[in-house]
Parts: sequence; C-alpha cells; structure tokens
Amino acid sequence: MAGGGQAAVSFLTRIAKVAAGIGVAASAASTSLYTVDGGERAVIFDRIRGVLPKTESEGTHFLVPILQKPFIFDIRTRPHSFSSTSGTKDLQMVSLTLRVLSRPDTDRLPEIFNSLGLEYDEKVLPSIGNEVLKAVVAQFNADQLLTERPHVSALVRESLTQRASEFNIVLDDVAITHLAYGPEFAQAVEKKQVAQQEAERSRFLVAKAEQERRAAIVRAEGESEAARLISEATTTAGNGLIELRRIEAAKEIAGVLARSSNIIYIPAGDNGQMLLGLNAAR
Repeated sequence: MAGGGQAAVSFLTRIAKVAAGIGVAASAASTSLYTVDGGERAVIFDRIRGVLPKTESEGTHFLVPILQKPFIFDIRTRPHSFSSTSGTKDLQMVSLTLRVLSRPDTDRLPEIFNSLGLEYDEKVLPSIGNEVLKAVVAQFNADQLLTERPHVSALVRESLTQRASEFNIVLDDVAITHLAYGPEFAQAVEKKQVAQQEAERSRFLVAKAEQERRAAIVRAEGESEAARLISEATTTAGNGLIELRRIEAAKEIAGVLARSSNIIYIPAGDNGQMLLGLNAAR
C-alpha cells in the first residue's frame, strides 16, 4: 500500500509540473504575440532601440516580451468638426463650422508617434483649422462669403491640406458646413438696403424734376410762340382777330350754359323785368 501511495504522489507531482510548464509556456506565448485588426497599424517601441522604423500591418505578430511593446494606430478615415469665429475684411464677425475627414500617413506612423502620440489628430487639427479659417476669411468681405462660397471652400481646403501634411496627416475632404453672421451684419445689411432705396427714390425725384423742367420749357416756348403769332396777326389785321376769338369764346360759353339744367336767365337792361305773370301797370 505504501509503495502504491508514493507512486500516486509521484504521478500527481509530474502532472503538476507539466501543467505548470504548459501554463508558463502559454503565458510566454500570449505575451510574445499581438494582433493587429483590419484598418489598423502597429508601431513597436523597443526599450533598447526606441521606436522601430518598421510599421506592422494586419495580422498576428511576434515580439520580445518585456523589451518590446506594440502601439496600435487606427488608420481609417475619421471625421472631425470644429467651429471658429473670425473677422472678415470689412470687420464683420462670422461663425463657421468646418468638417474634415482625416487619416494618418501610414508610412510616417513612427514619426507621428514620436512627435505627437496616438491622439495626433486632436492635438493638431483644431489649432491649424482655426488658423486657416481666420486667414482665409480675412481675405473676403462678409457678403462675398456667400456669393463666392465655392472659392472660399477651395481655398480653405488647399491651405488646410498643406498645413496638415506638415504633421503627416492626410485630409480626404474639407467642407464648410455652417456659416452664420453676427447681429451687426444684419443691421448693416438693413441699413444698406434702406440707403439703396433712398438713393433710388432720390434718382427718381431728380428725373421727375428734370422732366417737369423740360415740360415747363416746352409750354413756355409754345405760349411765347402763340403770343408772337397773335401779336403779328393783330398788327396785320387789326382787332378783328381778337373780336373773332371773343365771339368764339362767347359761343362756347353759351353752349355750355344752354346744356345746363340749373341756369336761370334774367334779362339785362334798365327795362328788363322778370315775367312772373304780374301786370306792370298795376
């Protein structure tokens, strides 16, 4: 019985040692392997050599435990939005919101990790975005931001892409998604419209006065010519023309009075009497 017990203990001991060895081996294997998922890249930091220049792609890779450590970068395009309040060329304040789609330059990931770290985009894009927006908006008047919006967007895209490339960041798209003016601009627009309306009204009044002046000149010239002709006719034919015009005017007045039903005729002269059916002798 004693021999059988010792054999069992020896067997269990061997099993425990094997299990411990397997556990150590599994632990060592797990610390020596790392996985890079799709849309990611890995940068390896070596405690002796520093950041390695080679970037690891998708898949499972080996490393030296304790001496090396992987840092995973997401290389997929990600959206970023930020707002800025900028002054225009005519000193109006404008609020803009910019949306960019960015990703890191995969060939420069070790440099990005050394200089900026994993949160490279949050450290760089808001600052250079505000810088570019203020520089571009200052080149235009407030109304030009609406009338020339495609040109403004293209200028912002070109400038921001160039600035981001200095930090090894690639911009796939840049767009101005929101544009709002301050209350001062709205008041300025209203005053401008009122001024334009007043200017149009002033031009109309000037044109009207000019037309009236020309009409008065034409009337005066016509009356002067008529007076000259009458004077010449009077000189030539005597007062006959004046008498003729007087007779014509009297006929016109008599015709008007005859057509009116509210006119009563009273005979003129010393002997004129109203015929009321009374005998004058009585």
